[in-house]
Amino acid sequence: MKSAVETVDETRVKLTVEVPMVELQPNVERAYAEIAQQVTIPGFRKGKVPPRIIDQRVGKPAVLEQAINEAMPELYRQALAESKVTPIGQPKIDVTAIPGLSDEAGDDLVFTAEIDVRPEITLPDLSGVTLTVDEVAISDDDVEESLTTLRQRYATLVGVDRPVVDGDFVSIDLTASIGETEIDTATGVSYQVGSGNLLPGIDDALIGLSAGESATFTSPLAGGEHAGEEASVTVTATAVKEQELPEADDDFAQMSSEVDTIAELRENLRTQVSDAKTNEQAVQARDLLLEHLLEATEFPLPQGVIEDEIHRHLEGEDRLEDDEHREEVREQATEALRRQLLLDTLAERLEVQVEQGEMIEFLMRTAQQYRTDPNEFIQSASANNQIPMYVAELARNKSLAVGLREVTVVDGAGNTVDLLEFIGSDEEDEAQAQAGASETEILEIDEDAAVEDAAVEDGADEDAKA
Repeated sequence: MKSAVETVDETRVKLTVEVPMVELQPNVERAYAEIAQQVTIPGFRKGKVPPRIIDQRVGKPAVLEQAINEAMPELYRQALAESKVTPIGQPKIDVTAIPGLSDEAGDDLVFTAEIDVRPEITLPDLSGVTLTVDEVAISDDDVEESLTTLRQRYATLVGVDRPVVDGDFVSIDLTASIGETEIDTATGVSYQVGSGNLLPGIDDALIGLSAGESATFTSPLAGGEHAGEEASVTVTATAVKEQELPEADDDFAQMSSEVDTIAELRENLRTQVSDAKTNEQAVQARDLLLEHLLEATEFPLPQGVIEDEIHRHLEGEDRLEDDEHREEVREQATEALRRQLLLDTLAERLEVQVEQGEMIEFLMRTAQQYRTDPNEFIQSASANNQIPMYVAELARNKSLAVGLREVTVVDGAGNTVDLLEFIGSDEEDEAQAQAGASETEILEIDEDAAVEDAAVEDGADEDAKA
């Protein structure tokens, strides 16, 4: 096989690949054998039809097409490896010469592949960057707010004989109509006024009602065949209840925690609030670093990848003709790809390594988010070749943490903020890598191969029709 790389633009290259016919011969023989099993020709048993008869009855072009389509993924993969091209997105493959179709045809299969590639990205020096985050200031009000939240977990609901106010828990009946047609009803719905997880406008309609009273408002429907349509909704309050919080005393402290007094509980809550705000500092620093990198770095984006993502998104929503939504998706896809390419480059520059333990922990957290059994999730991800995708995602996340080691983080008062607990250190990474190297590998991870496989599966089989 011979391959040549031509640069189309900053984000696209064109591979021209020549494959000797002898390399395709095993694929051609398999194609003849498979077709022989499929065709019925008088005088010949299935599977015993000679190639010359298949050429006469089916046609040699059909045989070669099947052989080339079978060989193309591996040929494309070999060409990528030989040319050291790492694709992103789907390739556009065009077969330009097929051997054996005529006396004038050459002895080589020739195909081209236009491929989107990552552009050259030059990242700014981070050593002189200072990021300013919010100060960690814990007030008594913060502690009392945390205590109130804890008390609400142990609250009881008590019926009240008064009009509904914000925060009440109500039992309601609903009737929705469009014009003169009643389209939906619901009874005995439990709802906390002000939570905002029902219909727009329902809070204003409920406030001031007493049990047994009704109000009518207009709202877009949230689901069903009339989703999004404006409807006239009548809501009836059938019961009104309020939260009754337990007293903040020593008894409550003993019931809700492992301490004996309310004073000790308040101190524990103060520590928890402080930890939460320190964590918020780390998140804020990470976001500020990403914002700095995006503002300080300019690079072209592969438009083919963006267009493919737009099409997939709109096709999944059955909105291919929605031009206004297309532009919204374009903006989202462009920003997402820009961040991804930037963080991939950062991860490479910082030589970010994803250890096996980190990967398994990440997969288990992801499984929990999807409410899926972790073992089943990991097995499915491995079977569907999704592990490299998760490795890349984790490496991007980790690159920002490692990047924060190179910058200075201060709070609003100019005090240096220690984020070691959240971003780790190079020494800790090295120790973790050495520990991981001595463990038995559980997951086989080959990110470059997976990127190539995805491109082959998405594009090569579909486009390489002889």
